[in-house]
Amino acid sequence: MTTETVENNWYAIRVTYNREMKIKREMDARHIETFLPMKYRIRMRGERRIKEKVLAIHNLIFIYTTKQKLQEIKQTTTLPIRYIMDRETKTPITIPNNQMQSFIAVSGSIDEQIIYLEPDITNFKKGDKVRITGGIFKDTEGYFMRIKGDRRVVVCLHGIAAVATTFVHPSLVEKLPQ
Repeated sequence: MTTETVENNWYAIRVTYNREMKIKREMDARHIETFLPMKYRIRMRGERRIKEKVLAIHNLIFIYTTKQKLQEIKQTTTLPIRYIMDRETKTPITIPNNQMQSFIAVSGSIDEQIIYLEPDITNFKKGDKVRITGGIFKDTEGYFMRIKGDRRVVVCLHGIAAVATTFVHPSLVEKLPQ
């Protein structure tokens, strides 16, 4: 048995037909940790403006469990749970815990200035790997970039998703060795 089947890992799971919340409820019932990136959206209802919490990235849920337990769930549930596969190794993509914690720290803040990016935009040739040293994103690691005129830190789950923080002052950023 490999360590991947015994250790908990973050798995990126593809979900069809907007059933992310159904899968989250099922995982919650099984006491399995999940993460769904959310954001606020303003909607008009008649003359009133309503601020509602909605999914930021559709058809994607992150599940923290062992590969063996996830296989058991896939076999016993009627909900469609499909791994996002690594094209090179032909294995399910697992996300390192520190990278996922940075992603959760940024995308879990539900700030209206956070920007979600397409994964192909984040092939970083430029931009230094950095760590934020203070503020609400303290200890978040990512790439320092200029987006929409502001300096931001982009946290990327390669090939899956990326999220950019709000403006980060350069004094709160330290460069990490490459």
